[in-house]
Amino acid sequence: MPPPVATRRLQSGPAARPVVGLRPVSARRPVAVAVGALIGAVLLGVSVGPADLSFTTVLRVFLAHVPLLHFHAGVSRVDADILWQIRLPRVVLGGLVGSMLAGGGAAFQGVFRNPLADPYLLGVAAGAGLGATAVIVSGSDTSELLPAAAFAGAVAAVALTYAVGSTVGRQRTTASIVLAGVAVAALLTAVQTYLQQRHSQDLQEVYGWILGRLNTATWSDVVLVLPYMAVSAVVLLAHRRLLDVLRVGEDEADSLGVRTARVRIAVVAAATLGTAAAVAVSGLIGFVGIIVPHTVRLSTSSSYRVVVPVSMIGGAAFLILADVAARTVQAPAEIPIGVVTAFVGAPFFLFVLRSRRAGRSVT
Repeated sequence: MPPPVATRRLQSGPAARPVVGLRPVSARRPVAVAVGALIGAVLLGVSVGPADLSFTTVLRVFLAHVPLLHFHAGVSRVDADILWQIRLPRVVLGGLVGSMLAGGGAAFQGVFRNPLADPYLLGVAAGAGLGATAVIVSGSDTSELLPAAAFAGAVAAVALTYAVGSTVGRQRTTASIVLAGVAVAALLTAVQTYLQQRHSQDLQEVYGWILGRLNTATWSDVVLVLPYMAVSAVVLLAHRRLLDVLRVGEDEADSLGVRTARVRIAVVAAATLGTAAAVAVSGLIGFVGIIVPHTVRLSTSSSYRVVVPVSMIGGAAFLILADVAARTVQAPAEIPIGVVTAFVGAPFFLFVLRSRRAGRSVT
């Protein structure tokens, strides 16, 4: 016989309301494990490459950049530049992108109560793809305009999805929003395909962006997306308890005093913001938002108190390791990182689709 459901009080606004949910689950151990995995992934990511850099060299360069320490690295300028100007920005950006895609996937699965939802569900991918394609075929300076166009396209696509979904008025449900997202994505993809056919000479560059890439990462990219991702992460983490409450159903959550419509908008907006920032600098990298959250659920807990923070940390580690594989499997050539994540993610997606346990973990 399952344990009784625990009752607790949830602070939401000035007054505390009694809500019913799962018993509190400690995230300390899963977070500690995920942090350990992330540290290992970062060290591997900055150490592996055409230039052989030892762990000692990596550690000395890191210490040399610690403020107020005044540590002399004692390594060559070339090795220091390779580590600090080429590899580390790529690893940091990969970690940020992976964190947002995994956290966004967990948030979408919670707010829509669908184990197969991912951060591209409401048309983010289609909008970003159209924005990037428009810039590429226009012949403009893609290094300056492409991230902005992809970001704007992703945000506009989700806004259009919500505008279409709101036309059903008071009968609006998560299902209607998802269906609106499918329609908007189909429309934007059709426009993107039309542009590609009209400018076939740019197909290679378009597909290079669509398949995902981190090989052009710089510190300026990190600085560009960090504020958006920080806001997104804070909002998602702040709503992780409410995502647990939504698991009982929208009507039940409303009866407990939770404003489900407001929670849905806040979570979707935050996840969209982080995902849009991610695709703006990395292109479209699939399956991260499915692989990582479900791995967390199946190995730790289905509570979003655990799933959201651990998915963010684990997503960062996963994408860094995927990038290491992308640049080493066929070295000196590189495989698009989206190919690597799809190679891992497609079988995992089928497993989740067939797994009754994965379905129960979300609903």
